[in-house]
Amino acid sequence: MNAAVVVNGRSRPLGPVGGHVTLLEWLRAAGLTGTKEGCAEGECGACSVMVARDDGQGGTRWVAINSCLVPAAAFDQQEVVTAEGLGQPGDLHPVQREMARRGGSQCGYCTPGFICSMAAEYYRPGRAVSNGHSDPEHGPNGFDLHALSGNLCRCTGYRPIRDAAYALGPPGQADPLSARQTAPAPAAAPTSVASDQGRYVRPQNLAEALGLLAAEPDAQLVAGSTDWGVELNIRHRRAALSIGIDRLPELREFAVEPNHIDIGAALTLSEAETRLAGRVPLLDALFPQFASRLIRNGATFGGNLGTASPIGDTPPALLALNASLVLASEGAERVVPLAEYFTGYRQSVRQPGELIKTIRIPRPVAPLTGFHKIAKRRFDDISSVAIAYALRLDEDGTVAEARIGLGGIAATPLRALETEQVLTGRPWNRDTVTEAADVLGRAGTPLSDHRASSQYRTAMLRTSLLKFYAEHAEPEHEEVLV
Repeated sequence: MNAAVVVNGRSRPLGPVGGHVTLLEWLRAAGLTGTKEGCAEGECGACSVMVARDDGQGGTRWVAINSCLVPAAAFDQQEVVTAEGLGQPGDLHPVQREMARRGGSQCGYCTPGFICSMAAEYYRPGRAVSNGHSDPEHGPNGFDLHALSGNLCRCTGYRPIRDAAYALGPPGQADPLSARQTAPAPAAAPTSVASDQGRYVRPQNLAEALGLLAAEPDAQLVAGSTDWGVELNIRHRRAALSIGIDRLPELREFAVEPNHIDIGAALTLSEAETRLAGRVPLLDALFPQFASRLIRNGATFGGNLGTASPIGDTPPALLALNASLVLASEGAERVVPLAEYFTGYRQSVRQPGELIKTIRIPRPVAPLTGFHKIAKRRFDDISSVAIAYALRLDEDGTVAEARIGLGGIAATPLRALETEQVLTGRPWNRDTVTEAADVLGRAGTPLSDHRASSQYRTAMLRTSLLKFYAEHAEPEHEEVLV
């Protein structure tokens, strides 16, 4: 089968794009110039498009993603909708019509991206037509404003855009994109394309992927590409072979077992959030602070952990949850506690030819949890410091177990072991917490950089534990089996 992408209902030949041509570049070369490049890092949303994804119930869900980050080759036999595919002059889509009516666009550069993100939320299954009230995050039509996070407007201002979102009714019965959701999403086809822009291969299964990786250990694994896409665009890195693993069924499994929860490494964070359904409150606290919804629609636990970055948001939370990783190689698997996974700056125990298959979280989860991310922006920013807490208290209020994960204060994410020792066996009160906070302030080896000084990071560590105690001074003591 010739490589092709269905764009706005029309099949277009993919061509010899290789692994280094982004979906944005490919769309613009095809004349669909409504999709724009702003930051090339996935932070502005000018490049947003909608893609068809499996809704988990045999139908399709329209999902908004950053087209500037993902390789075009990953969309062989997939469906993409751009702003041009939503409507045309004289026949506007309801989202476009409301944006025009309510002054949601001035220069118009960001508008197509906003419209695609807004349309994905417009078609979200279960969006209430009218919930009878409005709050800071949801309008009377059930529209979740966080669906627009990651879309930036530099001139219009957000009130008219919000007004347009809140004015949307339900999709009409004759709406073809709404009707499309009742049919299955396209399956991920095995793909192999090559050009002077590198070679991209989507294997049929995990065994084939591991075989490729064993033969070429320097190959780049690509799932959501929210990190690798930045490397391509900003740092101009290149890989001879890119292996697409985002749709491999073996990496997208999800299971709730009596003693643990398994999350496939290639499930997007948005998918993991939906499937967890509140079972792990610490991750519920993490998800809204992890970049934007656009990024979470592509980013994966496997990708965030695979970089071994000391400032990734998921490692502190997973360390506090005592998570382990299932690492797979050709013909073998092994389980590694996350606390033993990181070995140095962007280094880990993962060997050439290995990939992260599963993230495993023990059950029951600790009942007293919290996640604090200190960054220059409240949302969609890289953390200066990230701290995750998971505690169990005895019936008398004594700390039976404490796990604290830290990011941004050393060459690797780490556990605050000394602070945990101070807390364990002591009463959960202000005196204990104040002493532990002083110890936490000495954790790691914070550096000064453009995000924060070492003194600031140290101060934030201490303040974070005091804040966590203030939030949970009188917690529920019973253990929760999720």
